Amino acid sequence: MRKTDKKEKKFTKDKVIEQVKSFLSMLLIVFLISSSIVGASKVPTGSMEKTILVGDFMLINKFLYGFSTPRDIPYTNIALPHFKLPGFTDPEKGDIIVFQFPGYRDEVEPQNIEYWVKRCIGEPGDTIEIRNKVAFVNGEEYQIPPYINYLNPNAQPEAISDPQIFPKGSGWNSDNYGPLAIPKKGETIKLTKDNINVYETLINREHKAKVVKVSDGKIFINNQEADSYTIQDDYYFMVGDNRDNSLDSRFWGFVPRENIIGTPMIIYWSWNSDIPISDFFRLLGTVRFDRIAKLVD
Repeated sequence: MRKTDKKEKKFTKDKVIEQVKSFLSMLLIVFLISSSIVGASKVPTGSMEKTILVGDFMLINKFLYGFSTPRDIPYTNIALPHFKLPGFTDPEKGDIIVFQFPGYRDEVEPQNIEYWVKRCIGEPGDTIEIRNKVAFVNGEEYQIPPYINYLNPNAQPEAISDPQIFPKGSGWNSDNYGPLAIPKKGETIKLTKDNINVYETLINREHKAKVVKVSDGKIFINNQEADSYTIQDDYYFMVGDNRDNSLDSRFWGFVPRENIIGTPMIIYWSWNSDIPISDFFRLLGTVRFDRIAKLVD
């Protein structure tokens, strides 16, 4: 082989390596931007109808409530170490929030990494109550979202207890709920056998392990008897606009500030996602052009 041939082969190989490096760098930048600043999300359930429909695709502002490095590897259940910077503002009542699902009522950690969207109706320090389907915050009727949806106009009687409701053993149901105080960072709460069901999962999650134990009417945290606990994060109460078809804070509890990702900005695409992608032309015929470029509020 001639020297010129070897040089040309080396030049071609180096060029390919540079192109691969450049492509990977571009992918990394796109990944960081979509994971940390602006991302896309598909709505998989009807818990926010008619505000947001199943099959809506939304752009998410991930910068407003605090920049975060990527939390997981997309399309996997692999969590990544991450850090979060302070945001421009904190979530407020009425905001539609995208958050990392903290887990079901009694789970210390969720089985899967999932991102949910609900409306915030309670901030740290607020007291939530629902009377005959009507939400009250700090004793005042909460503003009704413009597209709120009720599948059943009749409220469950207060006397009917739903065993799936948070907290365990409360005796409440989704239509008659509370009053329940939302924990606030730095607040020291007195622990009793009557309220430990409200705080047990929260304390376990803040310690990232099952550390709470109740024995002979006494409460132990990390094997030390405890009659009080200082809350380490701010918490929020999330409820779906489709009130009778929403698995939300009424069932699994509070969302920590750390888990809040961002807020939807705009719907950039919408169609009937019940139709499989394999039936593409029928799916294409369901595009909701009236929802494209619609602001989410």
